[in-house]
Amino acid sequence: MKNILTIMLITLLLWSCKTDKKDNSTVVVNETEPKEILAPISDDVLESAIIYEANIRQYSPEGSFDEFTKDIPDLKKLGVKIIWLMPVFPISETKRKATGGADSKFASDFPENEQAKYLGSYYAVSDFTKINPEFGTIEDFRELVSTAHDNGMYVILDWVPNHTGWDHTWLKTNPEYYTQNDKSEVVHPEGTDWTDVADLNYDNKSMRKEMVEDMSYWITEEGVDGFRCDVAGSVPFDFWKETIPQLRKQKDIFMLAEAWEPELLKGDLFDMAYAWDGHHLMNALAKGEKNLSDFDAYSTKIFKDYQTDDILMNFVTNHDENSWNGTIKERMGDASELMTVFSYMQKGMPLIYTGQEYDLAHRLKFFEKDSIPKTKGKTWGLLEKLAVLKTTNTALHGGKDAAAFVNLKSDNKHILDMVRKKGKQKVRFIGNFSNEVQTMKNTTSGSFKDYMTNSEVELKTGDELTFQPWEYKILTD
Repeated sequence: MKNILTIMLITLLLWSCKTDKKDNSTVVVNETEPKEILAPISDDVLESAIIYEANIRQYSPEGSFDEFTKDIPDLKKLGVKIIWLMPVFPISETKRKATGGADSKFASDFPENEQAKYLGSYYAVSDFTKINPEFGTIEDFRELVSTAHDNGMYVILDWVPNHTGWDHTWLKTNPEYYTQNDKSEVVHPEGTDWTDVADLNYDNKSMRKEMVEDMSYWITEEGVDGFRCDVAGSVPFDFWKETIPQLRKQKDIFMLAEAWEPELLKGDLFDMAYAWDGHHLMNALAKGEKNLSDFDAYSTKIFKDYQTDDILMNFVTNHDENSWNGTIKERMGDASELMTVFSYMQKGMPLIYTGQEYDLAHRLKFFEKDSIPKTKGKTWGLLEKLAVLKTTNTALHGGKDAAAFVNLKSDNKHILDMVRKKGKQKVRFIGNFSNEVQTMKNTTSGSFKDYMTNSEVELKTGDELTFQPWEYKILTD
């Protein structure tokens, strides 16, 4: 009888250990390695967040979820808080593109033995609720999301609400979901060369309902944390007004609009939009086509057009820029490092695009398999150092309660002298935005730390400071 009671007592204790609630802050995986529970995405998170655009196809020679998942812990060193996955859905076979631009061709235009290498555009989706087998299985995808969450990162999907590929089931079951010409033929988006996709008709309420259901699936069933919405400005504004609040009722999500329109950021709609004007300005500054007076005009326009709690995404590259307009080096030349740093110094959230961290020096193919280098070099070290500053210094907060920006107005029109500050912390950025040596008179006295060299700097008012072409300094208190 004693033995039976002992067994029952041990069983009861084991059962109670399994059912006791854990502390809200950690989940004990084993005795030595507690993992953080990922809290819902919040405004506080967005203040210091860095976003990473993951091109799964080109991230590795295998082009799989698994290969990317292996590197997620390493991305923490770059301060990544949000992972944006380029479309992970199956791609249509019909009208599958092989080349882009005005002379675009379909895979079917090539000899049969060559057609298989043309994988098509990620944005020609054939099913919004399935996984592209090119990348792996739904289980592989779930492991990616789980690993990201275990590492304190959020995952958002690249959503394509404006159109579908020509194999989407809606074209057979509900052709009324699509824009049609006067001959009742479904058409591709007007004014584009996107001939591999069919334009959706947002006058159709049933289509809207199914679109919301498909988006909801990924939130409620697969645990994703939001969406980057492709050509969001081409979708009727009232759709977003109806849809985003519905999605937010299911979970605290992050919404990024591939758009610039300020109205998309109002109220409870998108959290962040593209700083397209800022990106184009950085390209032009690097080429000497514009100067810092244009940056002043840009800053004034941003202040006028956007509300103080709006967030813009700052970037020196992304999938479109890299594949179609050139690498960072092609577009920005010797100014590449300065512009990369500048994207972190501005109000908003900086973006890292697949391969940027590994000094990607070629244009990634868009419709075919390609791969990035995987050797950590100069850019990895730069981004790692910027990440520490961005994520630990409140003066670089860039979210809904962003740090203040003050232009100290250098006496040299080629040198930008600016300060970001919040609370007791300040970051001063001085950069020579020209390809010639420039000097300026210092206007702020004090002892500073040169953040990039980790050296002490003593400055006095009136000191003459000299900067080499495209040289910059980051000074902290």
